Amino acid sequence: MHMNYTYLLRCRDGSLYCGWTNDPERRLAAHNAGTASKYTASRRPVELVHLETFETKQEAMKREAAIKKMSRREKLRLIGE
Repeated sequence: MHMNYTYLLRCRDGSLYCGWTNDPERRLAAHNAGTASKYTASRRPVELVHLETFETKQEAMKREAAIKKMSRREKLRLIGE
């Protein structure tokens, strides 16, 4: 079975970026290569600070949307800071 993931990255400038993927290692490499998103391309390097696993793409995307609605403080709490 193929798993799906919602993730949070910390960018070089301290900002947080949320996304979803079915291959976290490949996606992190793409972010650090500058090819995954306009937002992270200019804020490299990025580091993975949070990862959640889901069985379906829809669940991962729904969680991504929920995290994106969180305040920065809530996101920091989510990653244990």
